[in-house]
Amino acid sequence: MKPWIKPTVFVLCLLPLAWLVFALLADRLGANPIEALTRETGEWTLRWLLITLCMTPLRKATRWIWPIRIRRMLGLFAFFYVCVHLSTYLWLDQFFDWGEIGRDILKRPFITVGMLGFVLLVPLAATSTNAMMRRLGRNWTRLHRLAYVVPALGVLHFWWLVKADVRTPFVYALLFVVLMLLRWKPVSLRGSNRGQISNLSP
Repeated sequence: MKPWIKPTVFVLCLLPLAWLVFALLADRLGANPIEALTRETGEWTLRWLLITLCMTPLRKATRWIWPIRIRRMLGLFAFFYVCVHLSTYLWLDQFFDWGEIGRDILKRPFITVGMLGFVLLVPLAATSTNAMMRRLGRNWTRLHRLAYVVPALGVLHFWWLVKADVRTPFVYALLFVVLMLLRWKPVSLRGSNRGQISNLSP
């Protein structure tokens, strides 16, 4: 892999957040900047999750090595963006009012699903190292099958959030289904392996 690919991808992954910070400071996020910031960081989380899922089909289609080499970085950036997304909700929206946050999680289905997706993403990020792969063995493979569940929960979270105008979440849902279909045949014919299962994997 070319030595410049990983640093370039790293910088590109940070650009959306840099733009959002600039837009917030420059008052360019509209009448409700907190809502815009929360929604944009949530969408970027979903985008990075879907882009991560693209890496294995891209590798198979092109025989390039680099999509697999950057896949873990992309998955970890998805986790980074979901942490920012959650932080904006807990801090800027709810001001760490844990009672209200708890009621939100229980009463609002889109928040329930979103929190579930975050909880499932935590162990994937925590076990994304080579050392954890060796330590967990086969259990690592089973755990990292959640990498397929989390984007589905992210799509559902977004769909239930927007309620009426579902055109954008529909596009994400369609992309997710297509990516799953692209992965289905290789998994069914060759059996699962560590490189195919996890999107936060090395």
